[in-house]
Amino acid sequence: MEASVLNLKGEEVGKVALPEKVFGVRLSPVLLHEATTTYLSNQRSGTANTKTRAEVSGGGKKPWKQKHTGRARQGSTRSPIWRKGGVCFGPRTRSWRLEMPRKKSRQALAQALSARVLDGGLRIVDNISLDGAKTKQVAAFLKALKAENRSLVVTDARDANLALAARNVPELRVVLVSDLNAYEVLAHRHVIITRKALDKLAPRWN
Repeated sequence: MEASVLNLKGEEVGKVALPEKVFGVRLSPVLLHEATTTYLSNQRSGTANTKTRAEVSGGGKKPWKQKHTGRARQGSTRSPIWRKGGVCFGPRTRSWRLEMPRKKSRQALAQALSARVLDGGLRIVDNISLDGAKTKQVAAFLKALKAENRSLVVTDARDANLALAARNVPELRVVLVSDLNAYEVLAHRHVIITRKALDKLAPRWN
């Protein structure tokens, strides 16, 4: 399987072989769903917390005697049905972390990349070098590559100019190839990957 290598003007400057085990695997909706839900669950902070009736202050004294008042019996003013009472079945601090085996994560990433190849959303560029942190240059090469703003740029090393210039483009995200995952690939319409990043990506499946 071959793909065209483009420059920032959208011109073809060569060809590159795409490994079948990364860009030509069969898709499994079940595995992709598992990878997506695992990633999103791990982004949750889990810090939401409410106090139960045992944790709110006050309520130690019985508000009125048990019988002969004509009112419903009450044992505490901090019952959930009272104003300023505890919260019943509210959120509690917890961990939402889910674990996914490394082999399954790699396979899900390969399937996501294969899906982008099938729908024509993969772009391979020779190099991304900007003359300063200029958003205009980023917008220009996205247009030349026929990629939407909702694109994922994958690089092999951190580029301060690219990171600054891309911040002002809505829905554009720049990630390192070492941080690439199935969710990021599926969440973006186009994946733009540099030649060096591609060379670092394939050995993960060796």
